[in-house]
Amino acid sequence: TYAEQVGKLLDLSRVRVEYNSSWLAPLQLAELLELTATTTVARMLERDDFAKRYDEHRPISISEFMYPLMQSYDSVALRADVELGGSDQKFNLLIARTVQERYGQEPQVALIMPLLRGTDGDAKMSKSYDNYIGITEAPEQMFGKTMSIPDTLLDEWYRMASGLSGQELDEALSTIAAQPYAAKRRLGERIVSVYHGVDAAAGASAHFDRLFKEHAAPDDLEETSLSLGDARVKHADGTVWLPGLLVATGLAASNSEAMRLIEQGAISVDDEKSADRNARIAVREGQVLLLRRGKRQYVRARLDA
Repeated sequence: TYAEQVGKLLDLSRVRVEYNSSWLAPLQLAELLELTATTTVARMLERDDFAKRYDEHRPISISEFMYPLMQSYDSVALRADVELGGSDQKFNLLIARTVQERYGQEPQVALIMPLLRGTDGDAKMSKSYDNYIGITEAPEQMFGKTMSIPDTLLDEWYRMASGLSGQELDEALSTIAAQPYAAKRRLGERIVSVYHGVDAAAGASAHFDRLFKEHAAPDDLEETSLSLGDARVKHADGTVWLPGLLVATGLAASNSEAMRLIEQGAISVDDEKSADRNARIAVREGQVLLLRRGKRQYVRARLDA
């Protein structure tokens, strides 16, 4: 999906996609040895984490040394003029310059970018940390996640993710201190606009208001059909067991979690909070219930025989 994601920003008709397996896989032993001769162990130990582990007498495998060399060989194979990378890739990008010189090439320019901190306000944005906004995520998700970032990140995100520049950026930055909520909304709309367009940004903003200001369910929420004969809901005497209903609709992973959520006041049925961990809900065949967990998770469940 990488090409699809890059296509949100670049014209793919002008992009050439290469797979480094085409030049790394055929390498023979002699060629690998030639590659390893382009740098020294001392140079490898200039990398902070290698140096720290070496000083602490912790093991460093040879394969770990090979990674920056293999990445450098990508630049050799492509005869790269410029390589773009985050600040965490600085060592690898600079090693590539040395390796290119050893192969008789002009060393590439290393264009090093700062890392954007994620929605948690701490670690770098990463899928591994689950603090990211995906380029191909729905407009509503993009906007909602942007609205969840700490105010302290607004300056950083405006500079790195808004697409604004010059006077427009200066004006946006000047509003952060006085109107952080308004600044965050504008940022959310800007981010959605970049990847989905202006109309989608307006729709995402309205969707957010329905959920968090009006506390209404999304307009496009689909119905989930559920059988009254499902053993989890324990249908009896015209009622169903709420914890089992939450599990059956996917709003809770287990009965114990469902009961805990109810006790915490996180569950509403038809916009009314439930506080009884063993609550039973009166239902009839064909009835539709609107279930909500927290502020954003909704399920519209239709109960059929």
